[in-house]
Amino acid sequence: MSALAVVALALGLVVPPAQAGVEGPRAVVAVSGGAVTLAVTHRGRTVLRPSPVGITTERADFSTGLSLTGKSRRAIFERYRTTSGKKRDRVVRATETTYRFTSAGGVLRLVVRESPDGVAYRYELPSGVGAVTGEASAFVLPEDSVAWLAKYRRDYENPFLRTTAGGAEQAEYMHPALFQVGGSYALITESDVDGRYSGGRLVHAGGGRYQVKLWDPVVAVSGALKTPWRTMIVGSLATVVESTLVDDLAPPSRVRDTSWIKPGPAVWSWLAGGRSVQQDLVRQKEFVDYAAARGWPYVVVDAGWYDDPNWRQTSFIPELVRYASARGVGIHTWVRFSSVDTPEKRADYLPWLHRWGVRGLKIDFMDSDGQERYRWYDEILPETARLHFLVNFHGATLPHGIHRTWPHVMTTEAVHGAEKSSGLTTSHLTALPFTRNVVGGMDYTPGGFHRTRANTDGSELALSVLYESGVQNLAGRPDSYDARPLARWFLEQAPAAWDETRLLSGQPGESVVMARRSGDRWFVGGAVAGEARVLDLPALGAGRWLVEVVRDGTAGLVKESVVSSAKLTIPVARDGGFVALVCRPSRDTCARPTGGVPSTSVAVTPAQVSVQPGQSFEMSGTVTNTSDRPLYGVTFAPRVPSGWTVSSALSAFRVAPGESLTGRWTVRVGANPVVGLTDVPLVARFSGVEAEKATRAHVWKPLPAGVSYVAGTDLSVEGRTLTTGGVRFGKGIGTTPADVPFELGTCSRFDATVGVDDEVDGRVDRAAGGGTVTFEVLGDGRVLHASPLRRSVDPALPVSVDVGGVKALTLRVTDGGDGTGLDHAVWGDARLTC
Repeated sequence: MSALAVVALALGLVVPPAQAGVEGPRAVVAVSGGAVTLAVTHRGRTVLRPSPVGITTERADFSTGLSLTGKSRRAIFERYRTTSGKKRDRVVRATETTYRFTSAGGVLRLVVRESPDGVAYRYELPSGVGAVTGEASAFVLPEDSVAWLAKYRRDYENPFLRTTAGGAEQAEYMHPALFQVGGSYALITESDVDGRYSGGRLVHAGGGRYQVKLWDPVVAVSGALKTPWRTMIVGSLATVVESTLVDDLAPPSRVRDTSWIKPGPAVWSWLAGGRSVQQDLVRQKEFVDYAAARGWPYVVVDAGWYDDPNWRQTSFIPELVRYASARGVGIHTWVRFSSVDTPEKRADYLPWLHRWGVRGLKIDFMDSDGQERYRWYDEILPETARLHFLVNFHGATLPHGIHRTWPHVMTTEAVHGAEKSSGLTTSHLTALPFTRNVVGGMDYTPGGFHRTRANTDGSELALSVLYESGVQNLAGRPDSYDARPLARWFLEQAPAAWDETRLLSGQPGESVVMARRSGDRWFVGGAVAGEARVLDLPALGAGRWLVEVVRDGTAGLVKESVVSSAKLTIPVARDGGFVALVCRPSRDTCARPTGGVPSTSVAVTPAQVSVQPGQSFEMSGTVTNTSDRPLYGVTFAPRVPSGWTVSSALSAFRVAPGESLTGRWTVRVGANPVVGLTDVPLVARFSGVEAEKATRAHVWKPLPAGVSYVAGTDLSVEGRTLTTGGVRFGKGIGTTPADVPFELGTCSRFDATVGVDDEVDGRVDRAAGGGTVTFEVLGDGRVLHASPLRRSVDPALPVSVDVGGVKALTLRVTDGGDGTGLDHAVWGDARLTC
């Protein structure tokens, strides 16, 4: 018997949107003794007690001595569409009241907006009042109000903990902050923050009073000023979770054509292998293949890929972009803030990535709410939009309506996320949908099934729905998904942009069940913190629904399906969860074709050849259709470098499932090829995509008579091309600090080009210093040549040594005296004249 139990037969049990028919909050502005306060009520209850408002500047104090001299009101109605978020089509209905106050310092306008889902206010100042020196703005909550707060960090990466408004430590807290006052909730944050102003945080001054503190002690002002919105989302818990108020308050989109902005899941490999995987083209191609097969549109290459100082010449990213593009996958790359922190750097750097065809940027380490940093955002946002880069800000501030104004920003981090090794309790995980993720896309990076976690597989899978992110960076390894085919099945179906979002049930830090609609299908996620229990899944509209549930079982994930028009109950394990795919029962499954690349298998021989310029070699291979559908318009041939030639391609109109296409080709190397290791892929092209497998060609140039490469070791080629200072070598010795001895006959000269292996710069952040080595050539124990200290950033250094009469030659590499473990050295094209 199915574990899904029908517990109510009331046809048409519907969960309505939270705001339907619900009276919105009201703002109460009062003036007493020259001071202005603002309170908020909801359903007859005071949620925000009278709280001070006001602002001070270098030339005026607009927090005291104020007199109300006028008031005006207007209705606001707007429609707009976003590229990602809780719902794409938005309607804004609000009442905006502007209060005009005068004081000895001049005129202050307090603009208060009341919406069905909250209250917000901002200050408007005329020009000539000088820089802002602070705000009197504060939020006073009843001391016994339950609160979910996170201590302030400049990158917003702290966990949310339950406390009370009055009992919380007197400390600094970050936006957003959630409070429960009776049956109402208030989430405090800010909107429309940019380089005109400074970012803020909350300081608990005691007694439930949370003062706004600006990052900058002095905020520069040019002309008239409109400050950011002090924003309170107020209502039921569903109202808070479903609210788009932060975006509604932000300026309209500044990107006219958004047709190029495509949300979607991404394979993110940092947690699958760290820095070394980011520098491994073979591994990254495997991630591309996995994404292509799933229909996932992106792969993200994270930190370290461009730490080589010669990355413009040596990076594999252009090849990866070409490979991925042929499979319908876009490449996003990590970018360090310090690489794009000035206009000059951006003008030099961003066009390179654009020319390469990179689709998105993950920009990291801004770590500031200061006005200067917001001015940087103001500069880079239009630049990245012009170049059609999707953007993911890490080490960043919160989204403050950025998804409306700059819709190519798909997500931001600003969360204590899956990269963390501690603090990821299930209480924190079930608090995030009610706190951080309310205000905008959140790059938590779910799906790391291979990692040790506090939650179950069912709960981890649920995060893909519970957490909204325009690019959902999936953090697992391919083998971890393949070991959980039901999780893989659901992730293949889930989009990253939604038409509607509903909170079905939950309490911050305890449990959450949320439904998001894409088209005519609903995706549901549920998770709990603590003991096992039963969660309800109400019907999502009148009539019958097919509900396919994946949840934790005794031996892994299990899947159950039921057709019902009633509420279902779903058993959930301790710290566990579930997902459900829900649709009308027109078919036996809600799943649809993913649009992934049909699976194929390509085999090629030989695996590696050693050739010289102008020589030829033979390649043979087979492509097999391992999918369940035919391949049409198949061509099959090697793709050779410029200047090389190859015999004609094979072609077939149709290759049925299980069938193969086999061929043999002659490849001739060009007269002036790039030396070193070159992959020659055997490419099957079909339906606009490609599959391939490569023969690795080791290309090296012959030497004149009497000159030979140094032999006698197995270090000449070690699975990659030896490179230093951007110079490639067809032969050579790669070594860590060591002596490499040789016995000579009658030889007159030793020649090589030396330096720190460029691999070092791809294995360690350049700020860490890279490698340092020295090179010595010894003849019969006597030093014949000693190089100066060579560092990672130094160019390749030619070495030529007279070895006449020498019988025992030793090539020595030392660590340069610093003891580092990154001293990988290259003796490039090491050769003897004998």
